[in-house]
Amino acid sequence: MNHKLILNWNSIVKNDDRVFFLGDFCLAGKEQIISCGQQLKGRKILICGNHDSGSLKTYFEAGFEQISKYPLLLENEYLLSHEPIKDCKYKNIHGHIHNHPLSFDNPENYFNVSVENINYTPISFEKIKEYFND
Repeated sequence: MNHKLILNWNSIVKNDDRVFFLGDFCLAGKEQIISCGQQLKGRKILICGNHDSGSLKTYFEAGFEQISKYPLLLENEYLLSHEPIKDCKYKNIHGHIHNHPLSFDNPENYFNVSVENINYTPISFEKIKEYFND
């Protein structure tokens, strides 16, 4: 499965693309985390998830430029988080729930980028913006 995910990623992402990974990067030991990360193109930013238990040094060695334990706000409108944030006042782009339905009010304010929902392939920020604008 890792091999297919890496192929899908590298078929879409270019070396200079900035990619936000919204947690649960690699459920493995240090060497596997580093190996997987180093094979991925792009300028990677990790928002840590509940299964990201490697050290900061490990994720930097894996090729992440930035690592955050907290959600990040983009363009004063989009909140990137690992878990969906209930009653979020921003448009919340998140992972964590895989392909389970969101049980919050206003589900149109949320976009789930768990791999099961994006065909195991990175999705562009522009496509996510289109979703929110429709």
